[in-house]
Amino acid sequence: MGKEMKTRDQIDSKYKWKINEMYSDDEQWKKDYQTIESKAKDFVSFSGKLGSSPQILLKALQKKDNIWLLLEKVYVYARMKKDEDNRINKYQAMSDKAGSLISKTSSYLSFFIPELLEIPEDKLQGFIKAEEGLKLYEHVINDLLREKAHVLSKEEENIMAQLSEITGATNDVFTMINNADIKFGTIIDEDGDEVEITHGRYTGFMESHDRRVRKEAFEHMYEAYDNLKNTLATNYNYNTKTDVITARIRKYSSARDAALSSDNIPTAVYDNLINTVNSKLNLMHRYMEIRCKLLKVDEVHMYDMYVPLVEMPKEIISYEKALDIMREGLLPLGEDYIRKMNRGIEAGWVDVFENEGKTSGAYSFGSYDSMPYILMNYNNKLKDVFTLVHEMGHSMHSCYTRQNQPFVYGGHSIFTAEVASTVNESLLMHHLLDISKDPMEKKYLLNLHIEEFRTTLFRQTMFAEFEKLTHEAVEKGEVLTADWLCEEYGKLNRKYYGEKVVYDSQIAMEWARIPHFYRAFYVYKYATGYSAASAISAKILQKGQKARDAYIEFLKTGESDYPIELLKIAGIDMSKPEPVMQAMDFFEKLVVDLEKLM
Repeated sequence: MGKEMKTRDQIDSKYKWKINEMYSDDEQWKKDYQTIESKAKDFVSFSGKLGSSPQILLKALQKKDNIWLLLEKVYVYARMKKDEDNRINKYQAMSDKAGSLISKTSSYLSFFIPELLEIPEDKLQGFIKAEEGLKLYEHVINDLLREKAHVLSKEEENIMAQLSEITGATNDVFTMINNADIKFGTIIDEDGDEVEITHGRYTGFMESHDRRVRKEAFEHMYEAYDNLKNTLATNYNYNTKTDVITARIRKYSSARDAALSSDNIPTAVYDNLINTVNSKLNLMHRYMEIRCKLLKVDEVHMYDMYVPLVEMPKEIISYEKALDIMREGLLPLGEDYIRKMNRGIEAGWVDVFENEGKTSGAYSFGSYDSMPYILMNYNNKLKDVFTLVHEMGHSMHSCYTRQNQPFVYGGHSIFTAEVASTVNESLLMHHLLDISKDPMEKKYLLNLHIEEFRTTLFRQTMFAEFEKLTHEAVEKGEVLTADWLCEEYGKLNRKYYGEKVVYDSQIAMEWARIPHFYRAFYVYKYATGYSAASAISAKILQKGQKARDAYIEFLKTGESDYPIELLKIAGIDMSKPEPVMQAMDFFEKLVVDLEKLM
């Protein structure tokens, strides 16, 4: 794509998602926006009537689904249009309006759950038996009954719904600072060209075999965040306070309990993850010693973490070639999976390249009745191929679920979603290792596999431990100042990476650039998902069709049961520490294999 950042209109349309399939013009969006407002107001007519008959309850549930189905579409479209170029005021405003509409709609519908829970449980169960249509909602109703102690009165739920427009402000502030306002300056790259540092290019700089490039990019990046550290700390402090206060209002024992309760995940799963990974930190320290030796340096710095230990030819992997690699790597998932995936690519699921103002990173997104779109910032590297394969896992999960589940169960818990994406990555890695004939290439891929473990299982667990610390601190009445956050993050970084790594003071600011921290107790699911995916991909490769069929069945389930139960369909029990320990054992094997190649 060259050194200069392109504007969106300079990118070929074949590399842009076909978002016009959702709305051919913004006027249609406005009509749906108004329809939702009207339907939400009308829904209030069900207030006081939910317990009068099974038929009225069913009708209310169906109308509520129809409102949210359309609202999801309105929100997703506005958000994705904004993500194309965050600088366009029109789509900033539409995205804000869609967020406000969610708040207004929630307010109109806020009576529903408290009133439903006022119906005696035996009467509700009688309704389900009497009305065939309510059987679809049995899991939803039983889940609401499970959470009954945390549901407020109608009036209080209405207030909470209206406040939701404000409680998400800290995330919006961070997004605008991080994607629209912050600038990291320029550096001279390996080729002697002056290049602007962007979120999309930073990873490439960190993988540079020129240590000067890595060091300068690292220092520029963290200097920019350090210049805003008090603002960012204040913003994150209030974000954490919001979590804590909301949990208290809803009578949860902690913010963490509140977050885990929505998926019915025992806190033991979270603690098992942290404890198991902490018990194996010696393996990470051992890997850091290998990194030091292979880089031929006296000491490893934090800016040395991402550079591959084996220098490979600077192969430019075109997007078209990436698609071919993905198709080959995912063949173990069967013909139906590949056929569906190919149709999706041709239909315009993927927004491929970075452009000025585009949201950084990558995601899979969409509404129940839209394509499962993929946002990429593809930069022609092998790492980008893995990102594409990861996000395609999410989108294919959505594809299978939406074809097999009604809207009410058409989403995913992140707990299960991360499994679908990581199985894909794992299968791709196995494929590349299998076809590689070059010993140096195998060494490179082996290190890449180890890096996946480091960045997903170890790093995300470190993030999870940090979130636990910050929320517990606020729950004790402490304030998350920039100094406090840097000190605690720095301690964790030292613990996870060990004595062989030099503590670069800038890394203490890393907390300030992690978007996931604005959705608390989310990142641990990457680590648990990685552990589950490691086991599932091994089963598919070892046992073939039987394991693959079980996995595809899992992909079809959406949110029709609790995540722990759904994963059992694919043969994994995450309520026990064994999957995480198995992943740690496999990581040890990879480290040993790399040591042998040295």
